Amino acid sequence: MSNYADYNQKIDYVFKIVLIGDSAVGKSQLLARFARNEFTVDSKATIGVEFQTKTLAIHNKTVKAQIWDTAGQERYRAVTSAYYRGAVGAMLVYDMTKRQSFDHMARWLEELRGHADKSIIIMLIGNKCDLGSLRAVPAEDAKEFAQRENLFFMETSALEATNVEAAFLTMLTEIYRIISKRTLAGNDESDENSGAFKGTRILVPSQEQNSEKKGCCM
Repeated sequence: MSNYADYNQKIDYVFKIVLIGDSAVGKSQLLARFARNEFTVDSKATIGVEFQTKTLAIHNKTVKAQIWDTAGQERYRAVTSAYYRGAVGAMLVYDMTKRQSFDHMARWLEELRGHADKSIIIMLIGNKCDLGSLRAVPAEDAKEFAQRENLFFMETSALEATNVEAAFLTMLTEIYRIISKRTLAGNDESDENSGAFKGTRILVPSQEQNSEKKGCCM
């Protein structure tokens, strides 16, 4: 499966994804790394909302990912809440060297579920795993939270580009899988098509299946 699409092809799907979490956890850096393969050392805090797009080929379909980077500062919360609507995927990002940013995940998740569609696919992201010696959030804690809340989970490093593309592709592929399933159900006039993603269980890979790289947990 190629991850790059011919830009002259028609777009089959547009998937809106939002990045949420505290300020300075690296949301903008994750987006820059995925969309442009860039990393800026002196990155400034996002003001309000920004978004970028990237076109990919997923299962022979051309998918445009529209990724919204939402500010983590409290004063922007009311502004960004409207942007959750229409999102089919969300990444909850915390800094694995800052325990408080992980402890706030429950609050961010509650806000997300209060504004977004119930069928949204959610991934928990522990960023900055290149700083393994400064780890303040054990991977086991994050895995437990993800399993309890039925989320994907992966640790990333925007600086070293570790797991960044894998995280986005995992989410986009899962969204595509579910939407394709819903389309088939709709075509078959199935009684079970009332909720596209509703009741879909997302299995987080077990520790035995995980591969680790530079202290990053997949």
